[in-house]
Amino acid sequence: MRIRSDLHSLEKFTRRLRFFAGGFGRYFLPSAIFRFRFRRQLAALSDSERAYAENRVSYYVRLSPEAVIDRDRSVEVRRFRFPWRGKHRFSSYFLDLFPTVRIGRPTDRFCYTFGDIDFETASPQFVKARPIVGEGACSNSVLARLNSVRHFSFVSDTIPYSEKKPLLMFRNIVRNQPHRTAFLELFHNHPLCDAGQVNDDEYVTDREFIKNYIPVAEQLNYKFIATIEGHDVATNLKWVMSSNSIAVMPRPKIESWFMEGSLVGDYHYIEVRDDYSDLPEKLRYYLDHPDEAEAIISHAHEYVRQFLDADRELLIGRMVADRYFSLLR
Repeated sequence: MRIRSDLHSLEKFTRRLRFFAGGFGRYFLPSAIFRFRFRRQLAALSDSERAYAENRVSYYVRLSPEAVIDRDRSVEVRRFRFPWRGKHRFSSYFLDLFPTVRIGRPTDRFCYTFGDIDFETASPQFVKARPIVGEGACSNSVLARLNSVRHFSFVSDTIPYSEKKPLLMFRNIVRNQPHRTAFLELFHNHPLCDAGQVNDDEYVTDREFIKNYIPVAEQLNYKFIATIEGHDVATNLKWVMSSNSIAVMPRPKIESWFMEGSLVGDYHYIEVRDDYSDLPEKLRYYLDHPDEAEAIISHAHEYVRQFLDADRELLIGRMVADRYFSLLR
């Protein structure tokens, strides 16, 4: 287990190194290159590829016809620069947004909010997450693929579902998150669960909830992994759905570039009630019906595959930015 944990840590470090090296490498390229590549990529799309991409763009951009940009908060494309002398807390967010908005005209204006978002923004802006909006509903929150180095991390799981432990795994930070605390109150000592929080600080409500940190590589030994939303989306949902384990969660309330609002309960993940009251019953059901459990894993893998083509994801991000600028000019 130690070797697998070390390998995962090395892979994580290498992934971040590649991300920042590539991000800053693109940063110094002329804007004309971004616009040229965007036009060339669009022209190369087949009819089916364009239809798929446009469908994704329509999911992310749901601005109303009356939407108006907040000029006091907005920035011009040509003036969107890395804050070398400022705080670098959101540097990964910047490096994700930068190569997408650079396809706009130099004087195009846009707004953005970095960090965890669980509310609808007052004006049109790029965000990592937003409350799930129903089909046909409008939203000022335009989804972008932000903090991708953390959120879009997938795994290569070689452990078959049949060989995993028949338990639900949960290890996470719990800080001012009543829904996660409620989960721990119910299941931190449950025989079907190995659940605990890893932070030992002033936010701990019960010291019995504290358990040792378990790396992702070791969490893959469990058949079920709880993916409970945090301050916005559940960060671990993406890698869990790419594994041979099954995500277990209530129906999502927040969505991101991963389009959580389009996931189907008991098809892509095991859906439980908001109060978790049916969780033991659902776990026992899928333990008794392994074929149905493996079908969920297969559906999850199929869903995840659409996010694995880095070039296509960047193109769709640029199409989102292009739609944003076109609607707000």
